[in-house]
Amino acid sequence: MSPRSVISSARRLVVKVGSSSLTGVDGGLDRARLVALANALARKHLDGTQIVLVSSGAIAAGIHPLGLASRPRDLATQQAAASVGQGALLAAYTLAFAGHDITVGQVLLTADDVTRRTHYANARRTLERLLDLGVLPIVNENDTVATSEIRFGDNDRLAALVAHLIDADALVLLSDVDALYDGPPSRPGAQRIPVVRGPHDLVDVEIGGTGSKVGTGGMTTKIEAARIATAAGVVTSVTAADRVTQVLAGEDVGTVFLPIGVRGRSRRLWLEHATTARGRLVIDDGAVAALVHRKKSLLPAGITAVEGSFHDGDPVDVCSPDGTPVARGLVNYDSNELPALLGRSTRELAHDLGPEYEREVIHRDDLVIL
Repeated sequence: MSPRSVISSARRLVVKVGSSSLTGVDGGLDRARLVALANALARKHLDGTQIVLVSSGAIAAGIHPLGLASRPRDLATQQAAASVGQGALLAAYTLAFAGHDITVGQVLLTADDVTRRTHYANARRTLERLLDLGVLPIVNENDTVATSEIRFGDNDRLAALVAHLIDADALVLLSDVDALYDGPPSRPGAQRIPVVRGPHDLVDVEIGGTGSKVGTGGMTTKIEAARIATAAGVVTSVTAADRVTQVLAGEDVGTVFLPIGVRGRSRRLWLEHATTARGRLVIDDGAVAALVHRKKSLLPAGITAVEGSFHDGDPVDVCSPDGTPVARGLVNYDSNELPALLGRSTRELAHDLGPEYEREVIHRDDLVIL
């Protein structure tokens, strides 16, 4: 089966749309564009495909109601705009899909919500149940509470992680650019790249940033999202929002990225791609070998230094003696507790400090090798 036919025949599909594809020249929400997107997705949904829509646009939708001239730069005003705009955005989607008798449901996520084991399982269970009930979930980062430390960073990456979370067949990233080109699309002679088979196809590609005043992502974020999704075995397509009907029909538009990994859920992919390390643990060579080659948990005995300020449950990078990150995981101690435990065995710690100290610094189930 060709990769484009995988998209057209997908049983389960994640579609992401950027702010620039939902807003007008004034920066506010363009309801005609939103309705056109909803109509295209509704047709696919009614044909039997389960669709999750990852939609940007909450902050943009809040710009005009708050009387702002442009997208705010400071975090507090962004959160305020998202708070106002999220309701307006969902109301517009609810109305658009209601015309097709399709019920939508809102799911707001932060990276912090879904890296911890129980939260990850809850997010997956919620999305699965909504799909089973015939609902079309609309996912966005919870911008009203997200901070720079717990952000996904952009909805392209969030969409790739959601595709992995629900074991989707394909991911479609919609923006204001119709495909990936071998250079800036505005440059005369720039050629569309129809298929990317792996990283080697991107070696000579010039990739720019975002040109949008309301969005945060550009082609760089889409390539990164495609890398995450294809590593999880998910076919990924990048194209313009006004070509959504063609891409869902399997036509030769945009750029399709072929899967390079195997499909299947693994929370460790979230740990690697959805988290930002709050600190660093430097470990000795023996601990590196235990983690990387013997797939062991991280114990206090192998740690030589603690860097940064973090709390129990936070993500931290685990580094070799030369400072190279070799793993990332969720730590079981606060940063101010750990220094007194370094170099000591868990048995010794339990004897001296109590049985609650006979635990791993990072359990293997909460650890991903980078």
